[in-house]
Amino acid sequence: MVNKDQVAGVAKQIKGSVKQAAGKATGNRRVQAEGMAEKVSGKVQKTYGDVKDKVRKAF
Repeated sequence: MVNKDQVAGVAKQIKGSVKQAAGKATGNRRVQAEGMAEKVSGKVQKTYGDVKDKVRKAF
């Protein structure tokens, strides 16, 4: 079962990837860095959701 943190995390990763690519394509390092940060944030949120799901399944 997928929880809201997993979905939001994946969405942030995708949004970050798009933003990073746009920044790279336009040569805008700030947008590229923001995209990278958003991807990392999404990975953390998805991992949190994964752990939360595993804990819920354990009980």
